[in-house]
Amino acid sequence: MKISIIVPALNEAEGIAAALAGLASLRKRGHEVIVVDGSSSDKTAALSRGAADRVVAAPRGRASQMNAGAALAQDEVLLFLHADTRLPENADARILQGLAASGRAWGRFDVRIEGKSRLLPVIAFFMNLRSRATGIATGDQAIFVRRDAFRRIGGFPPLELMEDIALSRSLKRVSRPLCLADEAVTSGRRWERRGVLRTVLLMGWLRLAFFFGAAPAKLARLYDGERG
Repeated sequence: MKISIIVPALNEAEGIAAALAGLASLRKRGHEVIVVDGSSSDKTAALSRGAADRVVAAPRGRASQMNAGAALAQDEVLLFLHADTRLPENADARILQGLAASGRAWGRFDVRIEGKSRLLPVIAFFMNLRSRATGIATGDQAIFVRRDAFRRIGGFPPLELMEDIALSRSLKRVSRPLCLADEAVTSGRRWERRGVLRTVLLMGWLRLAFFFGAAPAKLARLYDGERG
């Protein structure tokens, strides 16, 4: 089997070249990389060309961008990778061997958050622990899924926030996730930009509100307001 790596991007010109360079070895092994640009106002798309197999445009929003990339994917396994997240070494072998051995339809990696704050390793620890206990994955953990299972559940729901949580809920009806202990490394920039504790409290409140049925569009506005 091969993997289609789908990278949703929006105004990532500062780091997209390095992110795609980190996937070059996977491309050499026959896996494809699809960058889906959400109408960036910088040179994200231009910098991606040549370092990805396809660079396409889609309406802004991770859910719509990742669905657009999945619709073009040629391979049996889809891997959704944030532009500020790096995969562990030999990620392809770990995914393909793990799915084959477990018989599961999807999974994710553990995550390590890169940054200056000493709280970030603690946050990552509890993210991984919670994910193993609940079977819910976040986008920072590099979710991967068999293409037929992704299509069976209808892909990402058209949500402005919490699309990864909603996808996990749907996929859990197909199988429990394969939780790989290998670490994907993600940037701590969003935590550090507005304060680590403040971000933890905000995201916890948003997830709780989503669980009790709050509209994702309203939650997205609150999230964007806090980010601004």
